[in-house]
Amino acid sequence: MSKDKIEIDNRLKGTLGPADRVENWRRLGSDEFDVVVIGGGVVGAGAALDAATRGLRVALVEARDLAAGTSSRSSKLFHGGLRYLEQLEFSLVREALRERELMLTRLAPHLVKPVPFLYPLTHRIWERPYTAAGLFLYDTMGGARSVPGQKHLSRAGALRMVPALKRNAMIGGIRYYDAQADDARHTMTVARTAARYGAVITTSTQVTGFLREADRVAGVRVRDVESGDEVEVRAQAVINATGVWTDELQKLSGGRGRFRVRSSKGVHIVVPRDRIVAEAGMILRTEKSVLFVIPWGNHWIVGTTDTDWHLDLAHPAATKADIDYLLEHVNSVLATPLTHDDIEGVYAGLRPLLAGESEETSKLSREHAVARVAPGLVAIAGGKYTTYRVMAADAVDAIAPDITGRMASSITDRVPLLGADGYHALVNQADQLAAAHGLHPYRIRHLLDRFGSEIHDVLALGDDRPELLKPIPAAPNYLQAEVVYACSHEGALHLEDVLTRRTRISIEYAHRGVDCAEPVARLMAEVLGWDDARVAREVEVYAKRVEAERDSQTQPDDQAADAKRSAAPEARERIIEPVV
Repeated sequence: MSKDKIEIDNRLKGTLGPADRVENWRRLGSDEFDVVVIGGGVVGAGAALDAATRGLRVALVEARDLAAGTSSRSSKLFHGGLRYLEQLEFSLVREALRERELMLTRLAPHLVKPVPFLYPLTHRIWERPYTAAGLFLYDTMGGARSVPGQKHLSRAGALRMVPALKRNAMIGGIRYYDAQADDARHTMTVARTAARYGAVITTSTQVTGFLREADRVAGVRVRDVESGDEVEVRAQAVINATGVWTDELQKLSGGRGRFRVRSSKGVHIVVPRDRIVAEAGMILRTEKSVLFVIPWGNHWIVGTTDTDWHLDLAHPAATKADIDYLLEHVNSVLATPLTHDDIEGVYAGLRPLLAGESEETSKLSREHAVARVAPGLVAIAGGKYTTYRVMAADAVDAIAPDITGRMASSITDRVPLLGADGYHALVNQADQLAAAHGLHPYRIRHLLDRFGSEIHDVLALGDDRPELLKPIPAAPNYLQAEVVYACSHEGALHLEDVLTRRTRISIEYAHRGVDCAEPVARLMAEVLGWDDARVAREVEVYAKRVEAERDSQTQPDDQAADAKRSAAPEARERIIEPVV
C-alpha cells in the first residue's frame, strides 16, 4: 500500500497517532487556515468538527491533552438539567433535552446511554404533585422521547428499586430517565471525528501569542511542549474555546473581553457498586443544590460540590472537607453509610460559569455566551457539557464576518460521531465477535460501548499479538490492546493520558493506576518509541501525581490542598503557566 493511500485511510479513520502528529505539526506552519480553535475540550472539539463539516480549513490546538480540563471531570451526564426548571430556564432545558436525544439516537448511541434515576420524596401532600408537574414538563419537552417517562412509586416500590435507602429517608419516589457518557472518551471521539473531516488536531501545543495584521487577529503563535519547537499558524479567524482559561487567553490577546468567567469547583467520589445496593441512580436535594448518585459500570459516582475556586486552573484539588460534604449528604439517606475507606477514586473539575462585571451583581449561569471580542477573534464560554454542539455551532457562526465568501450552515446534528455507524448491528453480533476473538460477549459489549464500530481496529491488534487481548495487569476491566490503540489512534502522548482519560483507571481502582503504571507505560513505549529512561520518568511522574492528589485530599482547605497538588511534576514538562 502506498504512503498516500495509508495517509488517506488514516484521515478517513480520524487517527491521531505519532505519524499524524508529525504531519499535523508541519501543516500548522505551512497551511493557511480559515479558523484556528484554541482548546481541546468538548466545545473546542465540537467547534473544530462544526467548522470542518461546513467545508472550512480548520486547526485545533490544545496545550495539554484532549479533555484534560473540565471535559474529563464532569458528572458524566447528558441531561436536560431538571433543576433548571425551578429556575425557569425553560429554553436551556428544552435545548439540552434535544441534544440528549440526538446523542442517544443518532450521533453517539455507542457512547451515550440511558440511565434511570430515583427522586426520593420526603414531604407529604405538596412534593409529589409539585415534582410530578416538573417531570411532566421535562417529559413533554423531550425528556421521554426515546426513554421511559416518569413512574410514581410508593415507599415500598422505591425501596425495591433502591434497597440501600433508609426506610425513613423518604415517603415514596419518582423514577425518571436521563443519559450518561464517558466525557473524556466522548470529547476525544468528537476531536477524532473532526480529524476525519479534515481538521488538523494537535495536542501538547500551547498558544504563546497572537498574530496581527493591522487591527485584526490573523492567527496564533504556538509551542510544541514536547519538543520546544515554535511555529506561527495563520488563519482568518481564531476561536477561544478554553473554558476556565478564557480570561487568561483574552489577556494574552491584548484585548478586553466582553464577559468574565468564574471557576466553580465540583468534586466527585467513586465507590464500588456493591456499597450501594440499587437498580437506579439517585438525585437528592441538598441545602445548596442537588446531589447525584450515578451508576458507573462496577462503581457509583457521587457528586458534586459547588464552590468558588481561585487557584491552579489545571489541577483543581479536592479537600477533605469536600469529601466529607459528599459523604455526609449521601449517608443521610443510606442505611449502610459510606466511609473514606470505601472510596476508590476522587476527581475535581472546574465549571466555567459566566460572571458579570461586578462581584456583587454577577449572575452565574449555565447559559453560554459568544462574543466577537476583536476582528478575527471570537470567544465562547459558559454552558454545560450536554449542549456543547449548540455552543460550537454558535461560535462558528460568529466568525462568519471574518471568513472570505459565504459560510455554510451547521450540519453537525446530522453527522454521527466516529464509531456510531454500524454500532447497533454489531451489538446484535456480539456473540459471534466474541467467539471469533476468544473473548467473553460481555467484553465485546464493553468494547462496543467505548469504540463502537471502531472495535474492529482494536481487536485486529490481537491478530499478530494475542496477548494484547488479555486484560491490563491490576486493571482487568481494560484490554492491553486499548492502551496500544490509545497511542496509535487516539492521540495519547503520556502515561496520564491513558490512565486518566483514554481509560478511567485513575478513578476506578483504589490504587489509582499506580499498580499498572509500569506495564501500561511499556505498551505505550512500543508505539511512541520510548526508551527505558522515558518509561521510568513517565511512571515516576504519574506516581508523584497520585501521591500529591492523595495528600491534597487530606487537607482542610483549598489553599493547603492546592499547595500539595501543585507540588507534583508536570508530565508535559515544557508547559508554561498559566496555560492558555
